[in-house]
Amino acid sequence: MAGSGASDDEIVLEIEHCIRIFKSGLVERYFGSDPVPPSTDADTGVASKDHTISPDVAVRLYLPPVATERGEENKKLPILVYFHGGGFVLHTAFNFVFHAYLTSLAARTRAIIVSVDYRLAPEHPLPAAYDDSWQALAWVASHAPGGGLGEEPWLTDHGDFSRLSLGGESAGGNIAHNLAMRAGTEEGLPHGARISGGIVLVHPYFLGPGKVPSEESDPVMAENVVKMWRAVCPQTTGVDDPWINPLAAGAPAVEGLACGRVLVCLAETDVCRDRGRAYCEGLRASGWAGEVEVLEVAGQAHCFHLGNFACDDAVRQDDAIARFLNL
Repeated sequence: MAGSGASDDEIVLEIEHCIRIFKSGLVERYFGSDPVPPSTDADTGVASKDHTISPDVAVRLYLPPVATERGEENKKLPILVYFHGGGFVLHTAFNFVFHAYLTSLAARTRAIIVSVDYRLAPEHPLPAAYDDSWQALAWVASHAPGGGLGEEPWLTDHGDFSRLSLGGESAGGNIAHNLAMRAGTEEGLPHGARISGGIVLVHPYFLGPGKVPSEESDPVMAENVVKMWRAVCPQTTGVDDPWINPLAAGAPAVEGLACGRVLVCLAETDVCRDRGRAYCEGLRASGWAGEVEVLEVAGQAHCFHLGNFACDDAVRQDDAIARFLNL
């Protein structure tokens, strides 16, 4: 246990029932870290399995039943590379929350889902999560036709790389955006792969200067998301850091986003709602040539679907994701 002085014992971030981070570096997480094994779901037929890419990065893959209702075999399925939320500080891709949700989502979307387990802050400050997620995306891209390096038959045999998408909720939505920017403005994906399907941002974690109405409605949580950002990215310039504010002055132009379609899902009572709205407006005004689709669910809070992915609003949100992935 770190620190002997009072300053070391100072709490720099506390979210009740979730996490406590001390100035000393000590972290107490109260849920989200316990893994469940991969399996084949009896209700949906969705199979899952794990793959270790490197000592720091692993993924869980989800494969819905490959045969269609007409009994056609070898039908290629869209691919969704998925980044879990948790403010960069909570959860694993292997815990029961994301395993249950992504099993359901794979069944509803009839897509192969590759869920990325990246290193968490503050033990591994950003850009660790971005770099780990990029490594996982490059591994998926290695299975594209002509890549020649693919080792995972679920991707080589069943994956449709003309419908490759990125997605995630909260911090995972932030990761999906930043990886699409990296693919468009820095180096592109290896092996000629492209984010041909688009990106799905569910309740994305973005910040900015001043206060927007959705932040004023819950000032405690609004303060916490700023504190969280400073904890996960100690070298940050603040809420105008391009990683957390894509619309900041001096940020890479969002017209460089390496995809042609974006779906943004918002929730009415989410503290992040208006930053998500601003992102959509900024993207449309940027000169980016793609299409933005927005779904806003009334009366729901941040990441409500993870608590009850069978409720009507969660099903409506997942149906929108399914339509997006299958175009």
